[in-house]
Amino acid sequence: MWVLTARSRQRAIRLELLTVGWNAVEGIIAVAAGVGASSIALIGFGLDSFVEVSAALVVLWQFFGIPEAREQRALKLIGACFFLLAAYVTATSVHDLISQAEPDASTVGIVLTAVSLVVMPALSRAKRLTGQAIGSRTLVADSKQTRLCAYLSATTLAGLTANASLGWRSADPLAALVIAALAVMEGREAWMGDTCC
Repeated sequence: MWVLTARSRQRAIRLELLTVGWNAVEGIIAVAAGVGASSIALIGFGLDSFVEVSAALVVLWQFFGIPEAREQRALKLIGACFFLLAAYVTATSVHDLISQAEPDASTVGIVLTAVSLVVMPALSRAKRLTGQAIGSRTLVADSKQTRLCAYLSATTLAGLTANASLGWRSADPLAALVIAALAVMEGREAWMGDTCC
């Protein structure tokens, strides 16, 4: 049951618009830096940003319709985005491990993921609290995707830092495999409608 006032609805919409804006910029920078450095972890991180944008757009779509009628479909779409991300990142990471790809260090990637590590937890918490307050399982599910982005920031930052400072080339695809595993877990929860915190 939704407890949706005009004020809470506007707050939820603002949070989702912030998510779209932040992640669109983050995704473009991360993918460009990842391609430049041949870093699958950074490319996966950037693609996750685009998944985050699509999930936020799904939540916005759901807010502009009849919430109860669209919620299950919105949750399935969020789950599907996670699964697509996991499939791509897994395939590319395994390929990089087998071929012993050597990604370059990426200062831009390190700075970007460090900033994201500060922004994403705060945004996730705001979404979760707002979603719980208005009874929106979709917004709570999306807060989990934003929380995943924080985990991905930490994992990607660790992989990029290990590569840059220690020369551990395999740290990059291994970090990406952690990203894929987290994406599968969160995708399954969204797909099944399991959004309890």
